Amino acid sequence: MPAVVDPTEDVRRAYPRPMLVREKWVCLNGAWEFARNVSANALQPAKVEFDEHIDVPFAPESPLSGIHDEAFLPRCWYRRSFDRPKLSLTDRCILHFEAADYTANVWVNGQFIGSHEGGYTRFSFDITDQLLDSPQQSIAVRIDDDPQDLSKPRGKQDWKAQPHAIWYPRTTGLWQSVWMEIVPAVRISSIQWTPCVKDWCIGVETHLHGINATSADAGNLRLNIKLAIGERVLADDIYTVTDSIVSRTIQLSDPGIDDARSELLWSVDRPNLIDAQLTLL
Repeated sequence: MPAVVDPTEDVRRAYPRPMLVREKWVCLNGAWEFARNVSANALQPAKVEFDEHIDVPFAPESPLSGIHDEAFLPRCWYRRSFDRPKLSLTDRCILHFEAADYTANVWVNGQFIGSHEGGYTRFSFDITDQLLDSPQQSIAVRIDDDPQDLSKPRGKQDWKAQPHAIWYPRTTGLWQSVWMEIVPAVRISSIQWTPCVKDWCIGVETHLHGINATSADAGNLRLNIKLAIGERVLADDIYTVTDSIVSRTIQLSDPGIDDARSELLWSVDRPNLIDAQLTLL
């Protein structure tokens, strides 16, 4: 008989960010300690009794979370341990939350590192300085979500005890992936692509973290941008880094054959995607 495949496993373990894929990352999805109906006076993780477990990234209202509590959850707590990542002298450890509904407060090894408000946007913290010189580390998260507060963005989440009319069941807590990433101190932080089919070129604006025009690294770094579709290399260019933004236009060559470049375009019949690899040298 064929092996039974858990359809949720790919959801829990898949790389969570479609762009800026890096090799050094750690998935923190899976079993977390969980607490609900905690006293409003318990504002620190040390005062919370974690008496349940939940499967992240499934919301506690979901059966897949292992909690399946559709009652009002104005506050819930999460906690888990993790192995200390291996860092070089210049590496930084970034803790990513893809989404938490609605207000999240985060502690690492008992130290409060920050908060985030908003149920649909990702947020991150540099936790390098909070890591202990020991094998085991810990994360704790307090999430507040007042279901009766109709002034905050809520999509179609219902504010009543049971879903009615067009409204959906509520979503609380960590409902997207949690993960860590090991990055250099000077690194690519974001990329903006602007294709122009008329001129057959691609604009790229690369934002760098940890560098500016007066940095010691300015002028010594190079940015290598390689574009390819399958085995076919479209561009492999190197640019000097002089500031925190590198903005360039990459012209795609004309092979001299009518409509030859049209093969690069995306369509339903040919869902082509151009792979981009960016490297700081």
